[in-house]
Amino acid sequence: MGAISVVALALWTFGVKAAPTIAICSTTFTPVTASAAFKALDPGWNIGNTLDAVPNEGSWNNDPIQASTLATIKGKGFKSIRIPVTWGYHFSDASPTWTVDKTFMDRVETVVDQVLALDLYAILNVHHDSWVWADPTVTNANYTMIEEKFSRLWDQIGARFACKSSKLIFEAINEPAGNTQEHGTLLNKLNDGFLKSINNAGGYNPQRVVSLSGLGQDMVKTSQWFVRGTSYPKQPWGLQFHYYSPYDFIFQAWGKTIWGSEADKASMAQDFAYFNGNFSSLPTFIGEWSAAPANTETAARWKYTDAFIKLCKKYGYSQVLWDNGADQFQRNTGNFNDPTQMGILFSAVQGKTNTLADSTTDPSLTSQNTSAILFHKYGDGVTSASVSYLLNGNTLLSIKSAGKTLRSGKDYTFSSSGMLTLSQAYLSTIYAPTTAPGNLATLALTFSSGAPLTLNVTQYSTPTISQKTYSLSQINLNSEFYVPINYAGLKQIASIKALLSDGRYLADDWTQWLPPLQQARWTMGDWEWKDEGLKLNSNGLAKLKAAGTSVTLTLEFFPRVPGNTVDVTFTQ
Repeated sequence: MGAISVVALALWTFGVKAAPTIAICSTTFTPVTASAAFKALDPGWNIGNTLDAVPNEGSWNNDPIQASTLATIKGKGFKSIRIPVTWGYHFSDASPTWTVDKTFMDRVETVVDQVLALDLYAILNVHHDSWVWADPTVTNANYTMIEEKFSRLWDQIGARFACKSSKLIFEAINEPAGNTQEHGTLLNKLNDGFLKSINNAGGYNPQRVVSLSGLGQDMVKTSQWFVRGTSYPKQPWGLQFHYYSPYDFIFQAWGKTIWGSEADKASMAQDFAYFNGNFSSLPTFIGEWSAAPANTETAARWKYTDAFIKLCKKYGYSQVLWDNGADQFQRNTGNFNDPTQMGILFSAVQGKTNTLADSTTDPSLTSQNTSAILFHKYGDGVTSASVSYLLNGNTLLSIKSAGKTLRSGKDYTFSSSGMLTLSQAYLSTIYAPTTAPGNLATLALTFSSGAPLTLNVTQYSTPTISQKTYSLSQINLNSEFYVPINYAGLKQIASIKALLSDGRYLADDWTQWLPPLQQARWTMGDWEWKDEGLKLNSNGLAKLKAAGTSVTLTLEFFPRVPGNTVDVTFTQ
């Protein structure tokens, strides 16, 4: 615990409602501007689904965060760690004191101290409280309670962390709910109450950099309704927004597995220009974003990451990667799910130009290709094969696999336009027509600038399922249900087409207006893919039941080419 006065500590410990105002620090504090602090965050990492889990740390499939994990994250090159915390299940009493349980406060402080001990910036917030108890959109929402409880919570956080170094940043509230001027007005009051609480707590808080929030930490809503109050004008502050756009690509919704067209990049650029146009003079960082390997096609993900970081660099926005413990970093192994994506991220942050794998960007097509994976169909003869790269002015330096350098002119050729062709002779050393499906080799390509890229050589066949028809009457609709899949290549479902027995769509009739590979596709959220197969949750099962007739799910796999699908039917 940082050094604060005995009186201030007693006020917090015994739940006196008056905010502690006399924290006296014995440590040193180096003031920093919001602009400098936000710039130093880049790149950052979120400890997602951990201290913010509901109701407790560990409830959302993550073990308690370890100091060793934080040290590994620093070793990977991250400069800051955002610490989402949900406090709403850890109040030891109710109104009017709303005292935070001391054990939980101690735990949060331990994690903060571990981050600061690594000389990293730490961003501490109030996270899912935004919907646990501080949601103004619910019926009969008690605005008075929200304001009082919010201020009381920050009284305590401000007191406990008053003497921490200037590398601790306070974030008022994560993604606050709301979609009206009234909700925006309440949030502006909460931001004012937050500033009052931390300043009244004393210590170094009046000099501490803070991140204020607009509704949803959304570009548009923040632009519409965020207003900074006039109190505490000397407080160093800035804004934070989150970016998960376009939704259908980021969350693998409605069959969207491509990104990277000129229109895609222009749309992202327009988003950034819009926000910057409204808040060009304010320090700003992006507190959450992600294009997770589980949800996105590889080459498209690489292109998205590169374009996103370039725009962040253009506008001077640091970014903090969202990671729920499964999205990006494997905490148990210390490895990233897609190291190449992270290489692209870090290279772009450093201002380097990345070469990128090419992939389909035309949504009107009925098949898609990627240059991140060289797919070979089981049973086909072995021939030379080509993939293309977006060089962006770079040149190829070398290709290696399993520690051996491939020979230019014999194992491969590489054109000035970025076309890599692997020879029949070389590919014959990797697979034969009947080699068992799966990833058979990984090639590492190094270029004159930017991150190295990987090229996986994968034999594939159409997956199979042992049971093709299920009766909903024999399934527990209130639980999860799995359809086992015998994968034959990538262990991933690209999309699901869901049709009723009469040809109508199971859900989202409007997808009829989308491109061919998105029509009738059933969005993730009702289903997800697992290594063992298709997982349907209770919401998904309820939709199948509500159809009132048989539903056929066409499971589509990578590569997305005609015939690489499996049907499973659910009857009533």
